[in-house]
Amino acid sequence: MIKALRPLLRRSTYTGALFAYAAALASLPLLSFALLPALAWRSAPEGVLFGVVLVVWAALIALVGLARTTRRVLVLAARRLLHVVLPAPSAARPPGTPPGAGQRWRTPLWLLLHVTVGWTGALASGLLLFLAVALPGGWLRAELALSLFGRSARVTGGWQSWAAALGCLLLAAVVCVLVTRALRWSAPRLLGPSTTERLALAAERERRLAERNRLAHELHDSIGHTLTTTTIQAAVAGELMSTDPVAARAALRSIEESARAALEDLDYVLGVLREREAEKAGTGTAAPIRTLADLPELLERVRHTGAVVEWERSGDPARVRGTLSRAAYRIVQEGLTNAVRHGSGGPITVRVAAGPDALELAVVNETGAAPRTGRPRAFPTSGHGLPGLAERVRLLHGEIDAGPDGPRHWRLAVRLPVRLSA
Repeated sequence: MIKALRPLLRRSTYTGALFAYAAALASLPLLSFALLPALAWRSAPEGVLFGVVLVVWAALIALVGLARTTRRVLVLAARRLLHVVLPAPSAARPPGTPPGAGQRWRTPLWLLLHVTVGWTGALASGLLLFLAVALPGGWLRAELALSLFGRSARVTGGWQSWAAALGCLLLAAVVCVLVTRALRWSAPRLLGPSTTERLALAAERERRLAERNRLAHELHDSIGHTLTTTTIQAAVAGELMSTDPVAARAALRSIEESARAALEDLDYVLGVLREREAEKAGTGTAAPIRTLADLPELLERVRHTGAVVEWERSGDPARVRGTLSRAAYRIVQEGLTNAVRHGSGGPITVRVAAGPDALELAVVNETGAAPRTGRPRAFPTSGHGLPGLAERVRLLHGEIDAGPDGPRHWRLAVRLPVRLSA
């Protein structure tokens, strides 16, 4: 019993009913235009005139529903007053789909239903509220007569009038519940996304997820590499501060350069994650572009950590362009980061071979016990480095091999299909 009365006590029930009654009130100006044909055709029967007015009125209401602004306003109002979950109307659509194809007929249908439910509920609840006020005191000599299955009852005053007034009041509240439930049931079906819009929203979510994953890889590769090298450079600078101030200052300058590059990457990634434009007038930053042409600078920063880096190249890596060149840079960067973190301190060999059909990358480092130096060797790992590389290589239709290369070496090898620019 108490559960059945809960909808009568909810505030949302009456805000939903007011939402319906507001639509009925808003349709009144259109009724004046719908009466024009009836005024021009007075000789027609009353039933025909009534039907013509209703048809013209419904057509005008549906015409209002065709406007894009109408749907946006209705969705916003349904969220706030009906408390239903409705996504914002999406401007995105699958290729080849005409604008508005997904909701062109659904919004006018919702508006017609909205106005019909609003008028029905307004008339019913209005009459019941009038009786609830008029019956107890015999106001306007109000009487209530009921007839059911051949039996009739008349309420003229006394306690019966108060009981009838209470019943009318409860019935008015029930009408509000029914009106609100009807709108809540129909709102997701007519104002919610259509099949076309769901496909467009799913494609948009997939695109955003792919972009966020790409940014996560970029952040892991660039910031992880920078933190690794700067940590080692800071330790080296501390060791050499008293014995070789020149080398210590060089290490500090390298730390500064690495930190600046990392800040550029971080600023760009955070800007995209906050859904800001990549460039804004006077304040935005462009996406940092690291390619194979930037490898010498990357290798030099690693050398400042005290590591010995040997670079072997064949072909012309500078001719590799676009996404492939940027991905190759990140792959080498991740390989160097892992070599510095987990290597034994021996030489690191980087091989870049740009052939007519494939770009081959390899990073080889020594493994085993770390040398006895003051450099920190224990670095926390996220476990996302090699899986992230494998995902990046897979998207480029390449091949990756990472594992031991003999008893004392670790080898990361990647082969990417490539088209060299002329």
